[in-house]
Amino acid sequence: MNFLRKILFPFSILYGLITCIRNILFDNDILKSHSFDVPIIAVGNLSVGGTGKTPQIEYLIRLLCDKYKVATLSRGYKRQSSGFILAQTNTTAAILGDEPFQFFNKFPNIQVAVDADRKKGIEQLLLQKNKPDIILLDDAFQHRKVKAGLYILLTSYGDLYVNDFILPTGNLRESSSGAQRASIIIVTKCPSSLSIEEQQMIRNKLKLSEKQELYFTFISYDNFILSESRKVKVDEIKTTPKVLLAGIAKPDSFFAFFDNKNDICLSFPDHHHFTDKDILKIKNLAQNKIIISTEKDYVRLKGILPGGQLFYLPIQSRFLSKSASSGDNFDKTILNYVGTSSRNR
Repeated sequence: MNFLRKILFPFSILYGLITCIRNILFDNDILKSHSFDVPIIAVGNLSVGGTGKTPQIEYLIRLLCDKYKVATLSRGYKRQSSGFILAQTNTTAAILGDEPFQFFNKFPNIQVAVDADRKKGIEQLLLQKNKPDIILLDDAFQHRKVKAGLYILLTSYGDLYVNDFILPTGNLRESSSGAQRASIIIVTKCPSSLSIEEQQMIRNKLKLSEKQELYFTFISYDNFILSESRKVKVDEIKTTPKVLLAGIAKPDSFFAFFDNKNDICLSFPDHHHFTDKDILKIKNLAQNKIIISTEKDYVRLKGILPGGQLFYLPIQSRFLSKSASSGDNFDKTILNYVGTSSRNR
């Protein structure tokens, strides 16, 4: 905790008090949460960014899209638009936001929408002629005007919410007691070799209720990097000097994956808007080198950086196979919730 964050401690107490009062008002129906006649799964976190929400939403899409009409609803952080927007063929990353645009590109058979007001966004989705069977709310754990049927809370292995503090001293958006609203808690970005013993230690730290399920996931990197027209094996370019580019909250694991001291690593803030100056800098550093970005950055840089040089590295969230709660159990919980909710509509 640096010095500036320490001196802001009184503001953390005030902020924590405000969020606590807000939650009490919602818990006691003084402030109203709106329910909808459709299964809604909210995925979010207690901390600011970097817990792996995007790959977790994509996991849910893959799990559900063959059986149900799926829609995602996001805020569309830093998009150059406002209000409700449903992605169409002419929609861009600037209009939709980078993460929703990534969903739209990868999953053409689902509906992708953005609206800062999730209640209004859901209402608009349900007015569509081809209305969804299920809605996935992206980064909506604190959006309490909507009452989801199932809450999934993510927390990073290296930064558990129980070890953090409320903003601005720490990175929590609300007190760690907010985790009680979650039906499922997923510890993300774990080492793939995480032992059963350490999993149990984390379970003890989190102090879950009997009704809460706990899972552990890790980030799985693809064996290929992809461009507009090509895919290249990672093994073929690992030793080749290249430019690695990441505008995400915690890029260290992305850079470490390639493990080449001759790589040029460029780190930008999360959801960074690349300026002309940024693009010129990247081009000057790259020269004839290939440029590999995260998938989230790629959707914004495609068409701006040379297509022959620009690649991205796909990732997926995977559940630890050696776990007290495996991915199979997670899938059953999700499918049971959606199926039961759909039958009871």
